[in-house]
Amino acid sequence: MKIVVTGGAGFIGSNFVYYELNNSADEIICFDALTYAGNLETLEDAQKNERFRFIRGDISSKADVEALFENERPDIVVNFAAESHVDRSIEAPDLFLKTNILGTQTLLDACRKYGITRFHQVSTDEVYGDLPLDRPDLFFTEDTPIKTSSPYSASKAGADLLVQAYHRTYALPVTITRCSNNYGPYHFPEKLIPLIISRALGDNTIPVYGKGENVRDWLYVEDHCKAIDLVMRKGTVGEVYNIGGHNEKTNLEVVKTVLAKLGKSEDLITFVTDRPGHDLRYAINPEKIQKELGWAPETDFDTGIEKTVKWYLDNKKWWENIINGSYRDYYEKMYSKR
Repeated sequence: MKIVVTGGAGFIGSNFVYYELNNSADEIICFDALTYAGNLETLEDAQKNERFRFIRGDISSKADVEALFENERPDIVVNFAAESHVDRSIEAPDLFLKTNILGTQTLLDACRKYGITRFHQVSTDEVYGDLPLDRPDLFFTEDTPIKTSSPYSASKAGADLLVQAYHRTYALPVTITRCSNNYGPYHFPEKLIPLIISRALGDNTIPVYGKGENVRDWLYVEDHCKAIDLVMRKGTVGEVYNIGGHNEKTNLEVVKTVLAKLGKSEDLITFVTDRPGHDLRYAINPEKIQKELGWAPETDFDTGIEKTVKWYLDNKKWWENIINGSYRDYYEKMYSKR
């Protein structure tokens, strides 16, 4: 089969590209606009594989998407392409609406026109809002009502509803997964765990919102990729599947754990003013995907953090290039004349 992975130069998308190249015989086409979080250096090893091809394009551009589908005629589309940073969505919500909602619509329209066997939407548990800190017995299920807290989560919820509407109205074969916080290799340095690592290695302060009490359910990215692959191939058309890691940690616990792995002092921690609308707790019940498809997270948090920290220590050039901006030069070298 031919699988288009949109947003495949980003964090989860690139890990999914490598997962498919290593675990399937399918042809993988990465379609990415290479905005600030898309990094072509991430895909250097993938480009050595004859089953992989990169195409630069924007999902919100009808011309780009039409050209992709006309030339490639994919069997499956997996949509990772999205603006995803909550803080950035608070500053510039219009960009999130354009990419996450209108971009998804553009893809769906092309899928209808050219025909696909599956359109898979990669979503987030943030569409459910949050849970109280004093109710550890409560979890998000697929039936939890949508209740968004930020322009980012609202844009992802809007995209999910659009995907479901295209299934209902046009019988488009779709599935949706909503995951908890991911971590692992190739995570953009502005996100919490790589931010801690990069700043701690330079003995710089580690900013923590509020008192660091907000709770997240952490999912190792490879476990997430396995789940997406299962849903994409075997999930029931029209259904939503929650994917969680069973690894609930406060933000402060995460920071302290990473600092300990690096042998750095907790004195680097500095508490900063909380962001507007900061969700208190995310926690997913993944019982549906476990029962229907046999998936369960395989990586506990301590093991995953160990692997993640090691990867960042072994790949300093990758994240240092992002921080100093030189990865932009790589784009120009590869694509300025194309």
